[in-house]
Amino acid sequence: MAKKLLCILIAGFTLFSLNTSLAQSEAASPLPESKSPPASPPQESTPKQPSPPPSVTIIGAKEAHGVLGRDVRSPANEDMGHIVDVIVDRAGVVRAAVIDFGGFLGVGSRKIVVDWNALHFGRVADKGDSITLELTKDQVNAAPEYKEDQPIVVLGASGTLKPLQFER
Repeated sequence: MAKKLLCILIAGFTLFSLNTSLAQSEAASPLPESKSPPASPPQESTPKQPSPPPSVTIIGAKEAHGVLGRDVRSPANEDMGHIVDVIVDRAGVVRAAVIDFGGFLGVGSRKIVVDWNALHFGRVADKGDSITLELTKDQVNAAPEYKEDQPIVVLGASGTLKPLQFER
């Protein structure tokens, strides 16, 4: 009886092993044509055109410089602060500069926004050169403070600034 039971167990184990290995080999092999999912319609294969090279502009080292962090002075050579940000409109046109004005070592300072056209960049060849703001210290003192995510009041030199009007 023990031999019979042993033979039945071996036969069952062999069948189970064969069944498992057969299922694994079927999963690994590709499906025959009749069982394959419907193929998507053939797409027109257009040869990819190489993208054109980007345009390149060379600006001389003495011709252009960054403005962030630059000191701003009045025409009377008064300290007006330094540029901390630049405001652009939706078209990417520079409209204004944010100036950190007043205070000492960041204490008591406030940010104001001035019209980009009120700034003059005559001498900016060296990082130590300042930018001239066409406003007086009294005008800048009276300007409202700039706060992010609130309407921006831009202080203009000659009143030619057109207001930013965005449709919502």
